[in-house]
Amino acid sequence: QVQLVESGGGLVQPGGSLRLSCAASGINYRVSSINVMGWYRRSPGKERELVAEITTRATTNYAKSVKGRFTIFGIYANKTVFLQMNSLNPEDTAVYFCRARETYGGDHWGKGTLVTVSS
Repeated sequence: QVQLVESGGGLVQPGGSLRLSCAASGINYRVSSINVMGWYRRSPGKERELVAEITTRATTNYAKSVKGRFTIFGIYANKTVFLQMNSLNPEDTAVYFCRARETYGGDHWGKGTLVTVSS
């Protein structure tokens, strides 16, 4: 199996920054087969949505609402991914989930980390 451990959430003022990290661990061949990692979020009263994702070829995809403010990087050999979040606003308040997808279909989620943007 594959486990995803997220960290970096917390309380930040509007306009501030946070960096989230997610590390994959578990059975070696399963972790090695991860080819896409990403971040999703669920805001109060809303469905879970894609924030950003990155492939092992460094191809990235961002939600329109975060483009230019958030940067996803990582997914190196140790399958760790980071989400640098700048210019945060209250609409970014959500539980952020890490997701990892394997080449042959495995799909894994972290437990989530809370980000609160408030003055």
